[in-house]
Amino acid sequence: MSRRRLLTALATAAALSALLAGCSSDPLAEQYREGSSKGFIAGDGSWTEIPAAKRGDAVTWSGTTENGETVSSTDYADEVVVLNFWYASCAPCRAEAPDLQTLSEAFDGKGAAFLGVNVRDRPANAIAFNENYGITYPSVMDVADGGMQLAFSGSIPPNAVPTTLVLDSSGRVAARILGRVSSPSILKTLIRDTIAEDN
Repeated sequence: MSRRRLLTALATAAALSALLAGCSSDPLAEQYREGSSKGFIAGDGSWTEIPAAKRGDAVTWSGTTENGETVSSTDYADEVVVLNFWYASCAPCRAEAPDLQTLSEAFDGKGAAFLGVNVRDRPANAIAFNENYGITYPSVMDVADGGMQLAFSGSIPPNAVPTTLVLDSSGRVAARILGRVSSPSILKTLIRDTIAEDN
């Protein structure tokens, strides 16, 4: 092998090594290397509760649901809102769906409303998911412009899918569960505590 070819081969190997090292901190790259092909950045289910005095400004948002209806933060004024960021092929989203539906029924008419935020699918996929998992609350279809994700990026962003945010009655983020809601009792407590702030 000529000296030029040897140097070229070594330079290529070094560049490839640096590229692979750079991917080592990328969660999607890690999941790819594991062979899981999940296609999502999973959180660990950790939760954060924000004291009322430390919450930022109210978040203004709007979007269109899977059924073509326009919804916005003003539609939920003076109500606690539970926002769940999800998409149909996300395994933890599927796992938590029955628990979210049960909680949405438990709080229906009792101070809290549920709203999904679908970050990848088309309306038909979301409707099929709802039918399959018995979901009765609507979801904003956020795939086209990411408006919902963008609206919350400045406060306490939904960094994983799924992520669940609890908004207080003023529209401020009161709590976040990053990843699957693996313990519905924790989310139930976060919602109940946020509702109780107004009493």
